[in-house]
Amino acid sequence: MASIGEWPIASRAAGVNTGPTVLTGTEFDLRIGSTPVNYTGRTRPSTSVNGSIPAPTLKWKQGTEVTMRVTNQLSVPTSIHWHGILVPFSMDGVPGISFPGIQPGETFTYKFLVRQAGTFWYHSHSRFQEQTGLYGPLVIEPASGKGDVTDRDYVVMLSDWTDENPERIMHKLKVSSDYYNYQMPTAPEFFHDVKRIGFKAALKKRQMWNEMRMNPTDFHDVSGATYTYLVNGVTSTGNWSAIARAGEKVRLRFINGSASTLFDVRIPGLKMTVISADGQEVEPVEVDEFRISVAETYDVVIEMPDDKPYTIFCQSMDRSGYVRATLGPRLGMQAEIPRMDPKTWLTMDDMGMGGMGGVDQTKDTGDTNGMEHTKDMGDMKGMGDMKDMSGMKDMSGMKDMSGMKDMSGMKGMDHMKGMGDMEDMGDMKDMGDMKDTGNMKSMNAAASSEGSLKTGPEVDMRPMTVSASLNDPGPRLRGNGRKVLTYADLRTVGGPLDNRPPTREMTLRLTGNMERFIWGFDGKKFSEAEPVLFNYGERIRVTLINDTMMNHPIHLHGMFMELEDERGKFLVRKHTINVQPTKRVSYLVTADAPGQWAFHCHLLYHMEAGMFRKVVVA
Repeated sequence: MASIGEWPIASRAAGVNTGPTVLTGTEFDLRIGSTPVNYTGRTRPSTSVNGSIPAPTLKWKQGTEVTMRVTNQLSVPTSIHWHGILVPFSMDGVPGISFPGIQPGETFTYKFLVRQAGTFWYHSHSRFQEQTGLYGPLVIEPASGKGDVTDRDYVVMLSDWTDENPERIMHKLKVSSDYYNYQMPTAPEFFHDVKRIGFKAALKKRQMWNEMRMNPTDFHDVSGATYTYLVNGVTSTGNWSAIARAGEKVRLRFINGSASTLFDVRIPGLKMTVISADGQEVEPVEVDEFRISVAETYDVVIEMPDDKPYTIFCQSMDRSGYVRATLGPRLGMQAEIPRMDPKTWLTMDDMGMGGMGGVDQTKDTGDTNGMEHTKDMGDMKGMGDMKDMSGMKDMSGMKDMSGMKDMSGMKGMDHMKGMGDMEDMGDMKDMGDMKDTGNMKSMNAAASSEGSLKTGPEVDMRPMTVSASLNDPGPRLRGNGRKVLTYADLRTVGGPLDNRPPTREMTLRLTGNMERFIWGFDGKKFSEAEPVLFNYGERIRVTLINDTMMNHPIHLHGMFMELEDERGKFLVRKHTINVQPTKRVSYLVTADAPGQWAFHCHLLYHMEAGMFRKVVVA
């Protein structure tokens, strides 16, 4: 039986911190309780496992049967979900879907065969317990015992801590979705733009955002205004550190266990070779930086060139804060901490409205890399010039263009209401003859949900264009002079698990109302939606279209998603796929896991606000 370790959390904001307790074996006793913590100068309650945040690292071996006896010492129900782990649905740990939950004072026993290897994690699926500390790493050794050979191997678990009650955070977001956004446009920025692009252009730039009732700095719902960012449960001041000496190869297992925060990760002065994504081995790709969405995992290998410390620098996507850790020849060493990157605005291209109004917003970043969906669309002022549409064989997704001859006078776009039938024009780079429809495979599938999905109380935006390109690193990463990982770089070793073509296709739109903080699929919250039905054994292509201005890391329980490129070629197998604003992604699923499964956005407040569905495989 694995031993149970404790650690004094209150002291972990300072001093040498080596990370969570590690438990190994096949039988584990886990106690979920409330432990006081102090990361900010205030002592606050947390939801812990065996008294620790993160929960202990569990080390399993592929091919063994593991047993976890989980005892609830809280006064409310709890649960543990084994994220990315293929288990019988009764062991998946989602209250109301796969089991009733673990009641106060009860012990629930999880028992299943470990079918895979790699880096995964576990967390609560009960209301906001994940936000208050119930998350931990899973490291699974291959059955052969022959993993990637490195000299050292460390878990780097990222998370966001708040002293606020998450229920209070949710209430504030419902009242004002930008409550935590401290990057609103300011007067000094306006005058800076006046000097750079002139008074009229600076004014027009702001007028467009105001008319659309959108915020050009809206990246995260919850920011560093309330969050303290952690590495392995340690603040930047505490400086989690690990030993790495000259000439050594070091494997770093990055896990984003945050409730809301996407991180941009780099180690200044070192290259990182990505060797695994979501626990699945990938062909090595060397990068300077990667963006890790909520619930994703990436394993990277670095080679230490000398005996000096290096900073692991993880800045939040919204640039409202960061957390750092250190690799060096001795514990407790420190290296220089770089400045955070600029807080640039989103562009019209990011919103799927490239060029509207004639203001070149890409000047804010000096780069248009990754914006292929607007490359040949000009400023779209005069759609009336599109006289010859004879090459467009399938017009089913563009029902009503009769009133769109001249868009130059659209001063008040009102979240682009009425433009919903044009969102799949993102890949129409050359509209001269439209002979190559290879990049439009989702157009017909998307049309099936277009007819009934209109803007309204639960859908406040429909982008005019969407892009299927996967080589865009995303806003605030484009053109930064560093090689940034994208999904287009990833190739799962061994290819797809199932070589059958899909026998069915479905499209789901990621929708929301920012002002009311309502999120859902196809304009419906979970409470209003019917289950998604998969036939046991079938091969399905699922297309997700993000109609919102927020990133959504979408997680499917029980089955892996095999992500395709825009031409339908297999790229990478993942348990969580981040869908950027106004992007379209397609993946294949083999419905080989009978039962009921959760399918949801892994931004915790989005999930609780309705972006959740039940998938039934029967």
